[in-house]
Amino acid sequence: MPREIERKFLIDESLIGELKDGETIKQGYFPTLNKTVIRARLKGNKGYITIKGQKVGISRPEYEYEIPFKDAQEIIEKLCEKLVIEKTRYKIKHANHIWEIDVFEGDNKGLIVAEVEMKDENEKVQLPNWTTNEVTDDFRYSNSNLVKYPYGFWEKK
Repeated sequence: MPREIERKFLIDESLIGELKDGETIKQGYFPTLNKTVIRARLKGNKGYITIKGQKVGISRPEYEYEIPFKDAQEIIEKLCEKLVIEKTRYKIKHANHIWEIDVFEGDNKGLIVAEVEMKDENEKVQLPNWTTNEVTDDFRYSNSNLVKYPYGFWEKK
């Protein structure tokens, strides 16, 4: 079974430097009754459909398939009930990992998170100096939550 094993962090923008060569991502989500996440995604000039199971620790089942761009576009526009996330993703190599930095737009503007995928849950990851709080276990930062409860509307302390 394919698995997604990742950790997620907030970052200190003043330490990360200039982000270059980002890729625009638009994701539409289907309402589900349990912790399963189903989404359609436009990434660059490709379309995808993704199904993610319930998270256990930092791991969960994930199935992702490329579909025609036009189909993904129509799914997002016509079937996702305006549950859409837009962001730009940048990739930074650090130590032995590729970090994905997501800069959110729209109602989530102001939120920037960094994710790192691992081969197994016990893999050691050297954290870059620009990472701050780990939010892997904080459901508020999941895209499937941000689409319903956008960061821009959170009460800031």
